[in-house]
Order: sequence, then C-alpha cells, then structure tokens
Amino acid sequence: MRGMESLSQLLGRLALDLGAVAVLTFAVYFPRHRRRDLLPAYLALNVALFAVVAALARVGEGGGMALGFGLFGVLSMIRLRSESIQNEEVAYYFTTLVLGLIAGLPHLPFGIAATLCVLPIAVIYVADHPRLFARTYRTVVTLDAAVSDPEAVRAHVRARLGEPLAWSVAEVDFVRDVTVVDVRYRQERRPAPGHRAPVPQVPARMRENAV
Repeated sequence: MRGMESLSQLLGRLALDLGAVAVLTFAVYFPRHRRRDLLPAYLALNVALFAVVAALARVGEGGGMALGFGLFGVLSMIRLRSESIQNEEVAYYFTTLVLGLIAGLPHLPFGIAATLCVLPIAVIYVADHPRLFARTYRTVVTLDAAVSDPEAVRAHVRARLGEPLAWSVAEVDFVRDVTVVDVRYRQERRPAPGHRAPVPQVPARMRENAV
C-alpha cells in the first residue's frame, strides 16, 4: 500500500515536471527563438535530472548526502561552451535544470513544488519577452582598417547605427588591418525618404544579434 502511494506521488511529480518543461519549451522558448535542435536537449536534460533526483532521494538515510554528490556530478558534466548558444538560451538550460530539481524532490509538498515551478517560468517569460527592450540590439562591427582612435571608432558607429548606448573595442589587428567593435545600440526611427547620414570612409562588415 505504501509502495503504491509512493508510486502515485512519483507519477504526480513526473506529470508536474513534464507539464512545466513542456510549457517552457513549446509555449515560451520555441515560438520566440525557433531553434528546434535545442528542444531535445532541454527535454532530455530536464527529465534526466528529475530521474536522478527522484532516485537519489529514495536510497535511504544516506539519500541526502548521495543527492548532494549526485547533483554535483550531474551539473559538473554540463558544458555550455558552444558559440552557437546565445545567453538567453543558456537561461533556458538552467531553467530546465531547476524544474527537474524542484519536481523531483519527494519531501517538498506538492503545492509548494508547483508554485516554485511556475515562478522561474513566469520570470523567464517576462525577462525574455520580445516587447521588452525590443529596439535594443547588440552588434559586432568589423572595420576593414586598424582604428585605434576612440573618437574615430565612435564616429563610425554613430554614422552606421546611431549614438551607441555602449561600445568597446574587442580587437585591433595591425597585421590584418582589422578592428572589431562590440556595440550596444538602440534602433532609431527610420529617417525621412531620401535622407542619408554621412558615413566615414571606413568600410565595415556587420553581423547583428538582438539582445
């Protein structure tokens, strides 16, 4: 009888975990970022952590210590060094970890677990909302010239993108004659037809990523 009760609690928490991570990935993440390749990673990481936590928490009196060492081992194996993963996507990674951890703890009351699962989803929903700072961008500008004068760099950025919110020179290569500038800027309103801002005589190649 006690085993059946424990099994029903486990299935209830598994349903909570799957429901929470489904909302996070399919209702929040994918409609905004459209990266299908990360969906299996999020789901597998979440369910795997839930299984590890649920198993370690039921190993007896030493479960607490085993749980701590087990979680340390699981988290230490995670490597998020791929340059193709943006910072906001790393936030989704850690949110899936938190959901699996909270839902898998058997001694945490179910109502509190459900509330704590809703909390990070609500936070990331608001923090990553497309309308929040929608006109603020991050751009890496590569100049085909080694420019060391800060005012010259600022003039080029201002002519191309408008007055920058913040910028820093990431690299000045006098051998390849290249300057790389990391710029944060706000997209201004479109100028009137026929209007063109003066551009310094320094060609540039740019690639943009919204913050």
